[in-house]
Amino acid sequence: MFETYIFPILLFAALGLVAALLLTIANHVFHVRVDARIEALDNALPHANCGACGFAGCGEYAEAIVQKNAPTNLCKPGGSEVAAQLAGIMGTAALAVEPECAVVRCQGDCDATRKQFDFGGIQSCQAAKRFYGGPGSCLYGCIGLGDCANVCDRNAICIVNGIASVRTDLCGACGQCVKVCPNQLIALMPVRHTIQVRCSSHANGKITKSACENGCIGCKRCEKECLHDAIHVENFLAVIDPLKCTGCGACWRVCPTVAITCSNPDVIDVQSKE
Repeated sequence: MFETYIFPILLFAALGLVAALLLTIANHVFHVRVDARIEALDNALPHANCGACGFAGCGEYAEAIVQKNAPTNLCKPGGSEVAAQLAGIMGTAALAVEPECAVVRCQGDCDATRKQFDFGGIQSCQAAKRFYGGPGSCLYGCIGLGDCANVCDRNAICIVNGIASVRTDLCGACGQCVKVCPNQLIALMPVRHTIQVRCSSHANGKITKSACENGCIGCKRCEKECLHDAIHVENFLAVIDPLKCTGCGACWRVCPTVAITCSNPDVIDVQSKE
């Protein structure tokens, strides 16, 4: 009976104790002390794990801060509040965070463009893009099947009249919509930049005009009107240099197709009168 039942039990118990002892010794020998600040920083971050800070996730960003490889103001979804918490944990001065928002550089809604065909496949922008570049008349425009809206955790994007629309008050500037858009229409821009070119077409003016009533036709009126050399037509598309743009609105006023928009025209009108 001893050899049949008790001895095997004692043997397995002894092996278990030896294994536990070896694991305990290995844990002490190979233990790597983790800086407590990393856990504190990680807990303070919103855990969107969006990669907007330039790191794979919040944990990696926390480690980079402790290792002094990153500043404390890179978390865009967290904004100034989280940046202040991170700075407090590190015992450094709070750094300013530039508020940003996703901007859809397209105004080719159902009223301005037309469909070339009805796409019957998987209702995804990525899928439709593979089929003749998409169903819309403008190959550079918003396909409007909502890939960007599907990845937005804040419900800040919805499809309105055939194109993506962003609610500035809900956008956390995580950049997920930027990554998923097959036509690369969406960009993160500082909220203070009220003047935007809301077109992405690099076709010539004639083709763009035939495809979308709101598209940039490369007429260069904006370029000629700008007193600060802040806007130039490059490859048939107006491009604003944010470092030079003063937000005066001169380009917006002369754009014949309203491809250039202003998110706060009342402020510009008051400034121009002054």
